[in-house]
Amino acid sequence: MNIQNYINGKFTPPFSNEWIDNYCPADGKVYGQIPNSSKADVENAYTAAKLAFPDWSKTTLETRSRILIKISELLEANLQRFAEAESKDNGKPINLAKTVDIPRAASNFRFFGNAITQFASESHESVGHNAINYTLRQPIGVVGCISPWNLPLYLFTWKIAPAIAAGNCVVAKPSEVTPITAYLLGEICTEAGLPNGVLNIVHGLGTTTGQAIVEHPDIKAISFTGGTATGAHIAKVAAPMFKKLSLELGGKNPNIIFADCDYNDMLETTVRSSFANQGQICLCGSRIFVEAPIYEKFKTDFVEKVKQLKVGHPSKEDTNIGALVSKPHLEKVMQYINIAKQENGTILYGGHKITIADYENGYYLEPTIIEVPTDECRVNQEEIFGPVVTIMPFNTEAEVLQIANKVKYGLSATLWTNDLKRTMRMSNKLQSGIVWVNTWMLRDLRTPFGGVKDSGMGREGGFEALRFFTEAKNVCIKY
Repeated sequence: MNIQNYINGKFTPPFSNEWIDNYCPADGKVYGQIPNSSKADVENAYTAAKLAFPDWSKTTLETRSRILIKISELLEANLQRFAEAESKDNGKPINLAKTVDIPRAASNFRFFGNAITQFASESHESVGHNAINYTLRQPIGVVGCISPWNLPLYLFTWKIAPAIAAGNCVVAKPSEVTPITAYLLGEICTEAGLPNGVLNIVHGLGTTTGQAIVEHPDIKAISFTGGTATGAHIAKVAAPMFKKLSLELGGKNPNIIFADCDYNDMLETTVRSSFANQGQICLCGSRIFVEAPIYEKFKTDFVEKVKQLKVGHPSKEDTNIGALVSKPHLEKVMQYINIAKQENGTILYGGHKITIADYENGYYLEPTIIEVPTDECRVNQEEIFGPVVTIMPFNTEAEVLQIANKVKYGLSATLWTNDLKRTMRMSNKLQSGIVWVNTWMLRDLRTPFGGVKDSGMGREGGFEALRFFTEAKNVCIKY
């Protein structure tokens, strides 16, 4: 499947005629090509967005809302087609794409289509001065959105929807590793009646296409989700240009389990929070800390539960764990498993590549559980981003809190306990942007999403996203 850029409402090849092979993770074969767009393509996209901005920014909220909701309805109507494309492109099980990724992408458009009609500014009466202040929330102009490969359409739309809802025009780059559903989205946007130039999708490498978006002098804001090192580079380029930045970066999230938890619910959820999407979610609880009294029982039960997970071709309905996204990523994850062995970690289960019949060149890996003797090891400090978790016991609340906060990341944390006072103490002290108590990945799209420390800056979601994609202007009138 050869895809093209979506610029000014039309599909176009790259100016340079340079192309990148697109691999299917399930079998390791090339099944298409994508553009490796240059500065010229980004400039073309920017020009289209700039020309579309005056009219789009002046459209009524009701008009924007109807178009975004229409896009969501069309995504739902094309659920099977998009799920199959996402599964083939990313390696995730098709049942995951059907139940999570594509429905969430549709929800993103519906949510922000509704949210923009409720997004209110503020006014302040200056008593004694015979004056009133009111705040205008105005769209920025042309903005850049760059999204990752792990949740391709899910996170792509999480940025685009609030940007265009707020009246901006967008130059967007999906990951070059998983470009297909972003390409298909162009067709949906045209069918929904989104005006030409409001959304422009430019494909290519981060070092070429992404760099051209970030350094473009007239793209006034960048919303990026991806690795921490890339986020740091973007900040270095964009900050001197005074661009608005939203960076959602890496995570090394603790899953803290106390003995008073609802054990069966915890065990089932922990399997999911460890290995969903092959562990390729920035929110996965990759560091599992278990209170000593239940540690041995948990270790036995957890291994038995994980053994029941089926690694298989993503198209099979009974597959729990599909293929990792690429061969280089599989090799990176395998390196960390070898590092764990060198650091005296014990492989309790997994740790090996898997060969699937008829798909011998696919990127399959067993879900892997590593018991570590200490938190002072690379596999507990560095983001692996695969189906690999570590486990270790703890004795006291103070001890596990110190360990949980030790890493440079601070995206999310999961806490399992029925002690209300402990819940309040721990939630207050955990250094993360999100804390889940007795659950995981339960998302309300109205809530702020993002991390602290090396997990990023800014917040996405709800009105936080609409605030990011607008500029506040205060008007003071004396009467």
